[in-house]
Amino acid sequence: MAVLPFRPTPFFGNKNRAFWRLQILGWGGAMLLRALSSLANAQPWSFLIIVLIASITGFSLSLILSVVYRALMNRRAIVTWGVTALVLAFAVGLYAFIDSWVISLYRPNNDAGFAQLFLGVFYLDLTLLGAWSALYYAINFFLQVEEQNDQLIQLENQATSAQLAMLRYQLNPHFLFNTLNSISTLVLLKQTEPANAMLSRLSSFLRYTLINEPTARVTLAQEIETLKLYLDIERMRFEERLRTEFRIDESARAALLPSLLLQPLVENAIKYAVSPLEEGAQITIAAQLVGPTLRITVSDTGPGLQNEDDPPRLSGMTSDGGEIVSTGVGLANIRDRLGQAYGANQRFDIQNRPDGGFAVVIELPFEARDPISVEANAPQRLASTG
Repeated sequence: MAVLPFRPTPFFGNKNRAFWRLQILGWGGAMLLRALSSLANAQPWSFLIIVLIASITGFSLSLILSVVYRALMNRRAIVTWGVTALVLAFAVGLYAFIDSWVISLYRPNNDAGFAQLFLGVFYLDLTLLGAWSALYYAINFFLQVEEQNDQLIQLENQATSAQLAMLRYQLNPHFLFNTLNSISTLVLLKQTEPANAMLSRLSSFLRYTLINEPTARVTLAQEIETLKLYLDIERMRFEERLRTEFRIDESARAALLPSLLLQPLVENAIKYAVSPLEEGAQITIAAQLVGPTLRITVSDTGPGLQNEDDPPRLSGMTSDGGEIVSTGVGLANIRDRLGQAYGANQRFDIQNRPDGGFAVVIELPFEARDPISVEANAPQRLASTG
């Protein structure tokens, strides 16, 4: 698609410039119409001087009115419209007086008296200045409404960004507490080498979270690489009990999603599937495109939710009708983040797997980034994962 070599600016982007453009265009058009009308009525060419003087007079009076109206814009309605009526009446009278005086000088032998000339031009001048005043107020009130709407949208965006940032920042202390607790245990057991390795992986993971803005979106490829950093840390705790599998379609790797969206899902699977079972469990992360939708599934081979006494995982309902109670941060955080980022245009479903275990399914609108930059920006992992 062709790109314009310049960036178009709104007509009212510069209010002062827009005012002078409309002022010149409006009064120039009025002068042209009066000139054509006088020539059509067989007036001599010299009468165009009268038209020019009348147009300059109206132009000058409108500049004075703009100063007065600007001071009245944000006053009480009774003050604004009352003073506007008085000022407009005075301006029209002055405009008609000047026009009548100039015409009387141009036609000193005219049978019509000054009063007749004054009444003859009064209605024309009232129409011009009245229409100018109405347009001035209409445009400025419209611009004020637009500014208020823009401010409201900006405040809503700031509130949404703040909410998303708060939800993202909740993850760091939650994850950090668990990891530091594990490192502390390794230090107490004098296992310095695993403790140093875990600290190194933790620093890489936290460096990535600091580089990315809380409200930023990353590609699925970047998210998966970050997730593998997290799994490297957890694998030092659970060793062979933690088994992982990634099924990521190549076409889905460039899809955009909120950063650190998948980490709480895996953390939840480790807590409720890997940790309580002596043999551990396998966690599978799958992603594919379904039409215009990105579908991500995080599943485990743990006990799942088979009855009401199972450990709670998330507030809400499972696909088979079972109620789940919130445990705080974690999966509930993801539901809030998805709601803030996509509104109703997303799906968050939790369900028991037919062959045992637990699964979380997320569907988002597919938006892609250039796949060439995906691999270049993906965080470097410190160790391979199984």
